[in-house]
Amino acid sequence: MFCNPSRQFGIREMNIADVLSGHAKLKGIRWVLGSSTAHEVLRDRLRGLLPTGFQLGPCRLREVQFKLRRRLTACYDVLVQKEGSDAKYVRPIAVSWGSSRSTDGQEETDVLAKVQAEAVSRGVAAPFRQLMADYPEWSMHVQVWPLDSRFTQLVRLSDPGHVRGMLAEACALEAAASNQHRTLDYKVEAVKYQPGRRHMLRYDPQNPAKGATVFAKLYIVEERARAFRREDGAPIFCLARKAADWLAAHGEGANGLRPLAYVAADAAILYFQVSGTPLSGYAQPSRRGAAPWFRRAGAALRALQDLPLALASPLRPPIDFAAEIQSIRRKSAHIPVLLPQVGSAIEALLDRARELYERLPQEPPSFVHGDFKSEHIWVAADSLTLIDFDDARLGDPALDMGHFLADWQFSHACSQTEQEEVCESFLAGYAAGAPKERFLRVRLYEAIELVRCALRRVQLFEDDWASRTAALVGSAQAVINDLQRILGLPQPLLELL
Repeated sequence: MFCNPSRQFGIREMNIADVLSGHAKLKGIRWVLGSSTAHEVLRDRLRGLLPTGFQLGPCRLREVQFKLRRRLTACYDVLVQKEGSDAKYVRPIAVSWGSSRSTDGQEETDVLAKVQAEAVSRGVAAPFRQLMADYPEWSMHVQVWPLDSRFTQLVRLSDPGHVRGMLAEACALEAAASNQHRTLDYKVEAVKYQPGRRHMLRYDPQNPAKGATVFAKLYIVEERARAFRREDGAPIFCLARKAADWLAAHGEGANGLRPLAYVAADAAILYFQVSGTPLSGYAQPSRRGAAPWFRRAGAALRALQDLPLALASPLRPPIDFAAEIQSIRRKSAHIPVLLPQVGSAIEALLDRARELYERLPQEPPSFVHGDFKSEHIWVAADSLTLIDFDDARLGDPALDMGHFLADWQFSHACSQTEQEEVCESFLAGYAAGAPKERFLRVRLYEAIELVRCALRRVQLFEDDWASRTAALVGSAQAVINDLQRILGLPQPLLELL
């Protein structure tokens, strides 16, 4: 899967500085992630964190993030087995090369040591006896779940004892009228783990017949607000409830996932597991009867965007097209180094998209979901449920539609005809009363979101990373070119990759 280090680089010739600077190109990154030498270095570090009597199994690479001239971060699921026993543990870990610390110096080290000690005392570090290790020769830092200096509450929210009491109280408040709540034991599972980024935990009752699965989404706790930009979960909790109430009254069969509770002491929002199947897996374009679900998804989005601004107190500054362009530029800094032709194409595409957007008629901002995609739309019986309002804010209503269309194109390898059917059905459900000019801006958001998908969701360790990245940027170019033709604008058209 990865390049052979003996053929590409000698151990003495390779150094992490060359990888982080981009001088070693894609081959260097893949050497760090996939060579037998680098793999054994990582496994050696992990073995040193385990007590005697435990064996290290496969390390499954899940996600990679590369920030040029700063750091390379890889997230793995690691299997650990106790010798002479059937007991197995799967633990997420994060490995970073380069500058990995969020704050400077001793403060960061002290916080990590304190969090690790708490994890050991609560018993959630097991089977590991330590949750972090450094390897200076490789500028490598290893962290094991649930260690995180930014989200210090992750340790206690991973402790079944703490979870039992927290959920008992939350469920008691929700079921106070019926007095049906019980104190249950839960299994804890990390849904997402990358230190410094928002975490999600899954709580499954040990006895499924007596309770429901609950998810916890974490935000910055007050004690760490001075070191990091505070991400307050309380207003997100309130807005999600308002959105659920609004859709219940105006969604015509569409609902919003209503949070169970906000636990201020742990800066966590709790949700019951949503019933049904995500639209991404349910409504394949080739499946008979799929079109109505796309129309209903469009109608649900339109109802959500009609949420009165008085109810939708902005959680963040309103997002605009220029800010989206700037965000994508920052995230694409490594592309010109690794794929020069694609990097040039992205730069030209973003410039052209900004120019076209400024030519088009604008609208006042409305409430937008901010991350509207098929996996955030769940189908059950005869209803849809919208989830994940963390990125909700004021913005151009075309943003949500463009994001949905780009996400579907990225996630599903369907024919051009099938893609057009999805687009037509979705827009038909949304269209009632919407100004035609909005749909022109939709194409621009679709184009830049295709670029964002190439940057964030195509993994560097995948064999076809380069070709898929180029193909997505080429698709974005085709959208821009098509819009230029619709507008009757003269050359130059963007040159397809």
